[in-house]
Amino acid sequence: MFDKFRMKIEKNTIVSLRYKLTDAQNNVIDEPDSPMVYLHGGYEGTFPKIETLLDGQDIGYEATIQLEPNEAFGEYDPELLKIEPRTRFPEPLEVGMQFEGVPDAEEDESADDPDEEPLIYTVTDVADNQVVLDGNHPLAGMALRFWVQVEDVRAATDDEIENRHPEGGESFSFGMPNEEGDDGDDDEFLGGAIDAGNTGPRTLH
Repeated sequence: MFDKFRMKIEKNTIVSLRYKLTDAQNNVIDEPDSPMVYLHGGYEGTFPKIETLLDGQDIGYEATIQLEPNEAFGEYDPELLKIEPRTRFPEPLEVGMQFEGVPDAEEDESADDPDEEPLIYTVTDVADNQVVLDGNHPLAGMALRFWVQVEDVRAATDDEIENRHPEGGESFSFGMPNEEGDDGDDDEFLGGAIDAGNTGPRTLH
């Protein structure tokens, strides 16, 4: 009789999902110990193809699905590769560090859009006088495979639906952190270094 009361995944449910992320050659990219939690139903908590896969499923469901680049983090854009003077950056500077901002904002018409999120640039090379930055997501251009297993499903609260993410907003959706505390001050290119270890994906818009 318990199964009759088991909630299925549908719009406005909170889903706890265990997952393993690999590339197309099955090399493991991410396999966290704790599940990721997201609000199901088109709130950008995870990729649309994964939401479609999970729709109508319940606790215990597991599957493996492949996402092509255009279904995940997009194709690699060589125009997002930048070379900047090293003097613009704080020291010590290391490959792998990340900075949030929009270089050459005066040339970017989208910079005038208040809804436009600044790109996150990763330092890929450091020379004496120059720094090479890549604004592509680290997984851009890659086909990805996700193994997923539904650990829990519950109804979302009114607050969670209004806020468009699970309570607390601390969860990561396949490495895509929920937007917390929009700091309007970080529109400078050097608005702040991001934890070099956090190479996780960002929410797609």
